[in-house]
Amino acid sequence: MTSSSHSDVLIVGAGPAGLSLAISLAQAGFTTTVVEQQSEATLAHPAPDGREIALTHPSVATLQRLGTWAGLAPHEVGTIREAQVHDGPLGQRSALQLGTQGTGLEALGFIVPNHALRRTAYAVAVRTPGIRIVTGAQVVRVATQAAHAELEYLPQPSADGAAAPPLRLQAPLLVAADSRFSATRRQLGIGARMTDFGRTVIVCRMRHAQPHGGVAHECFGYERTLAVLPLPNDPQEGHALCSVVVTAGTADAGALMAQSPQAFAATVQAQLGDRLGPLQLEGERHAYPLVAVYAQRFADHRCALLGDAAVGMHPVTAHGYNLGLAGVERLTAAVVAARSQGHDIGNGEALATYARAHHRHAWPMYEGTNAIVRLYTDTRPVPRLLRQLVLQGARRLPPLQAAIVGQLTGKAPVWAQLARS
Repeated sequence: MTSSSHSDVLIVGAGPAGLSLAISLAQAGFTTTVVEQQSEATLAHPAPDGREIALTHPSVATLQRLGTWAGLAPHEVGTIREAQVHDGPLGQRSALQLGTQGTGLEALGFIVPNHALRRTAYAVAVRTPGIRIVTGAQVVRVATQAAHAELEYLPQPSADGAAAPPLRLQAPLLVAADSRFSATRRQLGIGARMTDFGRTVIVCRMRHAQPHGGVAHECFGYERTLAVLPLPNDPQEGHALCSVVVTAGTADAGALMAQSPQAFAATVQAQLGDRLGPLQLEGERHAYPLVAVYAQRFADHRCALLGDAAVGMHPVTAHGYNLGLAGVERLTAAVVAARSQGHDIGNGEALATYARAHHRHAWPMYEGTNAIVRLYTDTRPVPRLLRQLVLQGARRLPPLQAAIVGQLTGKAPVWAQLARS
């Protein structure tokens, strides 16, 4: 087995979180090796997967600092100017309206296709000095030793199909950024609490007749939840577009996926109350099971977790990727601080700073999101009444509205806003 030790940090997973960390560390003067199972072609030109990522203002600032934001095309950046939360189908009851009044901001947030974030992250990382990306690599073992972390992987087979021997990499620090079902996390001996909601999310794009005005809608129905997110107009034909996210029970989701494009569009249009006029499916529908994940710890001696490997959020509050970018900032800061103090960057105490700060940020958000999901998917009479009271109460309490807006924009968490009020 051939061993190589020429990087400060090993990163497993070349998703947006892992590549963003590699770029951030490279900007701080560290060398990284990113190990990814997908091919170079797939990373450079990722296929659309239906997912649109809502970004807060701090997340956009991070992407601008990393240089990836500049790679997005104008038609890939949507603006959310207002959000309306509905109990039941749109128009059935008064909605909770959340805007930017009094914030000094022009938008609550922004929305970007997931595949565009992946593409721009790879484009910047591949040309950044200090970053090595190993593609087509199957990680077979990770471990932490007293003086280093190590990783073994199987490279791509040779041109004649012959299997290549495993290779070993070593570095002072290893970071797992390989999804909420992280095999690296398990090999590191770090468990995770998983919440299987028994539901499926269906995502797609739709064209519509009426302009959306930059307004996002969240419709909490008793059988399913519908989110409609404003997108830029189609760059070729100019028609209005939105992202549709339907969350339903597994059986219901299967039936929705089996519908014809016309029948599915009619179903969404009915729950949306014809607000956007006739709808038409644009492209394919994609379905994903909903499982939330929270790791038992975010760091240990010579290893750390990042992105969904640390916290995999339910998408209802749209904070999953924002949390991953916040982790990039915190982990970079912890490693830079350790180096400036002359400490080993893989030392458990140095990484504990990152773990504590990220836990304080993530835990209330994770638990709050799960509480919302439980409340708004419970069809019993008392939860139905409670959810109505929550929304109607929020409509009448400006401090609570300001707190929710602060959470949406990323400018301040809900608890901090309420404390000021």
